[in-house]
Amino acid sequence: MAWNDPRPMSPHLQIYKLPFTAKLSILHRGTGAVLFAGLILMVMVLLSIAGGAESWASMHSFLSSFIGKFILFGFTFCLFYHMCNGIRHLLWDIGKGLELEDAKKSGIAVIATSVFLTIFTWIIA
Repeated sequence: MAWNDPRPMSPHLQIYKLPFTAKLSILHRGTGAVLFAGLILMVMVLLSIAGGAESWASMHSFLSSFIGKFILFGFTFCLFYHMCNGIRHLLWDIGKGLELEDAKKSGIAVIATSVFLTIFTWIIA
């Protein structure tokens, strides 16, 4: 493509406002990455359990701290958001909810459900 091309260039991300559904798509990918990283934490927990009481006590102390609980809370939200949005994608695969207004409503429902399930899980736990 030549620099003197008269066609307009694509808008920059600071100018272009992403649609709500695009933001949810990015969040879905991000939560998938966080869940993958959470597997490392799960392996560390299992290794600490296998390492004996002293090792587990150290891991339990970390997970019981504010930072540990914050990480676990975020992981819980990511798990529920990714699951709910995955169900939404399954409905899209069969042709349900593809209209723009339906997609926006289902996106709001996914976020609300994820927040509710996260808080409900932490109340019970």
